[in-house]
Amino acid sequence: MKFLLLVFAFSSIVHSQEVPKPNIIWIMADDLGYGELGCYGQKVIRTPNIDRMAEGGLRFTHFYSGATVCAPSRSVLMTGQHQGHTRVRGNAGKANPLAQALRAEDTTVADVLKKSGYATALIGKWGLGDEGAADVGLPRKHGFDQFFGYLNQVHAHDHYPDYLWRDEEKVPNKEYADDRFADEAIRFINERKDKPFFLYWSMVVPHAHNGLKGPLGGAEVPDLGPYADKDWPGPDKGHAAMITRLDSYVGRLLDELKKLRLTENTLVIFTSDNGPHDESGHDLTRFSPSGPFTGIKRSLTDGGIRVPFIASWPGKIKAGESGHVAYFGDFMATAADLAKAGAPQGLDSISLVPTLLAGGGQKSHEFLYWEFHEGTFRQAALYQGRWKGIRRNPGKPIVLFDQENDAAEQTDVASQHADIVEKIEVYLETARSDSPDWPVKKSKP
Repeated sequence: MKFLLLVFAFSSIVHSQEVPKPNIIWIMADDLGYGELGCYGQKVIRTPNIDRMAEGGLRFTHFYSGATVCAPSRSVLMTGQHQGHTRVRGNAGKANPLAQALRAEDTTVADVLKKSGYATALIGKWGLGDEGAADVGLPRKHGFDQFFGYLNQVHAHDHYPDYLWRDEEKVPNKEYADDRFADEAIRFINERKDKPFFLYWSMVVPHAHNGLKGPLGGAEVPDLGPYADKDWPGPDKGHAAMITRLDSYVGRLLDELKKLRLTENTLVIFTSDNGPHDESGHDLTRFSPSGPFTGIKRSLTDGGIRVPFIASWPGKIKAGESGHVAYFGDFMATAADLAKAGAPQGLDSISLVPTLLAGGGQKSHEFLYWEFHEGTFRQAALYQGRWKGIRRNPGKPIVLFDQENDAAEQTDVASQHADIVEKIEVYLETARSDSPDWPVKKSKP
């Protein structure tokens, strides 16, 4: 009898102890293409730290951003809703700041993790609210304990801004912003190392400083690093230097996690918010930033939306490669799953934990969805991870690409697969909810 009581007491103690929740770090580059990392085929630009992360982690080959431009992509990431359902569906700019701001009823992944006991921080570019949007859309209204960086995406074009935001206050700045963000990221994990934390580190490199003139074009960077002596135009040197500098930040963070003995309890994800840009005036043919895909930022072909995605969690995630088809919206369900927290209902989000931990039972999306509001309204859907349908004008027929046999999306096969076209057309008619901020612009006759 005494033995049974001892066993029961020991069992109660074991079960009363909480299994540690993993720290979660989401690192996101700005306008970095699928093909601009060595681990994704880049031959010219040096990215040794991210390549090392990929070598020891899980490298996804069929992962998508939330949108082909930054604000809606970030909205999809934060809300776990695809672009036809999320709050912010395009880059609104100063014309309508509320159209590019989250509202009080929008639940973010930071909200979910904070309620589950996580310390939360956003460092870098927000893009989902601004001072002109009053109290709505500000990071600390949406689950972040701390914020340091840019509120407005246009402000984030300037890599040497006169000021940055710390929470809701402007603080003077004279440094390269991403250098400061790296310092802040390191400081946050040191301060919060004794409890679960969520760090959303949203860099602005290698985004161009649009409109900047000079020898580097829009590729604003403190130094040219290993490219200074290259026989290249200035914008090419600057662009490559921005990416290698970004890589050094990632290496610094990984080293700090190891130093703090946090590596085995921290999931680190690295990705980009959308496809590569051409706004620095650099030579795209030198770097092949879209890899094997067609298009760049603002395209609904895969060059504009398929992004690098690397997940590292030594001891938990086995090194390798995954062709599982997923997108930014899946982060909400994944984070909630890891934190043993309840995610909101009605999301377009599927947990990636089975794939990350190789446990089996991974669910898949039948459709993924994107839209684009600059100029003529456009839509795209990926069906069964293979068939990409793009409608380039409202009411017009879609073009269809078979990604299994045509990754570059060069050949329209709509006439050969009427049944697939019909399924995608029906889906596109119902994929989005109406939004007064983001109405469908009818095409001109």
